[in-house]
Amino acid sequence: MTDDTDLPGRDWLAAELADTLDEEYELELEDVVVSEEISRIYKQHHPDALDRATYMHALIRLQSELIKLQDWVQYHKEKVVVIFEGRDSAGKGGVIKRITQRLNPRVVRTVALPAPSDREKSQWYFQRYVPHLPAGGEIVLFDRSWYNRAGVERVMGFASEDQVAQFFHDAPEFERMLVRSGIRLVKYWFSITDEEQQMRFFMRIHDPMKQWKLSPMDLQSRVRWEQYTKAKEEMMARTNIPEAPWYIVEGNDKKRARLNCIDHLLTMVPYGPVPHEEITLPSRVFNPDYERQVLPRELYVPSKY
Repeated sequence: MTDDTDLPGRDWLAAELADTLDEEYELELEDVVVSEEISRIYKQHHPDALDRATYMHALIRLQSELIKLQDWVQYHKEKVVVIFEGRDSAGKGGVIKRITQRLNPRVVRTVALPAPSDREKSQWYFQRYVPHLPAGGEIVLFDRSWYNRAGVERVMGFASEDQVAQFFHDAPEFERMLVRSGIRLVKYWFSITDEEQQMRFFMRIHDPMKQWKLSPMDLQSRVRWEQYTKAKEEMMARTNIPEAPWYIVEGNDKKRARLNCIDHLLTMVPYGPVPHEEITLPSRVFNPDYERQVLPRELYVPSKY
């Protein structure tokens, strides 16, 4: 027989789960708000896409493991750096959103630096990245990184060949220094095909909520596809070191790419259970002499919804 006293708790739990699913669904809408024709063509190119229920079940399971990883890093004062590189629209931002979605922003933070200032251009190349490296108990996700020099800066002519050569000489040593200092460094390259990038660019052009993602640099990346390919190939060859190897994520299928990347990341850190203090909710202290003041209505946000 069902205990009716337990129903309010179940209703609350169901509401919390529904809210969690709604939150993910809001993120998924970014792939939906496009013209009907573009949406139809995109679905034709992805006939084997994961259904939403399968994807959500796997994602929430992986995100629960990410929480355990976060707790382990924080407890043991570990330092983790994860680099996300890849062509424009390859899906780096999408997977970063799913990694950080349920984690503590005081432990896990994302770094996405703008173009360097004139002052930064005069510094040692790696200098502006160093302040963002983690302290003990932190995980830092770089949404693009010092590898800008081997990619966009090289292809677009913002760095000379001498500067690029110096980068290839320095980057492996810089990363070995990071690893020797105790940082766990993981590097991902998100790989998509020419056709897939073209489709995603079309979707961004036709989606007013995504047009901000298209920059002049992005559009030039279409023109210079082969130059980016050659730059990527040399970058991989010159910086794929045993201490910090590259891992390639096949990104044509966004949902599978997110799941595969998160699953792989979990294998890169030997996390395990850590002790937790038992949490108990203290009783509220009631003061019979306290009377809550009524605040002026103009201080409240209007209830339009």
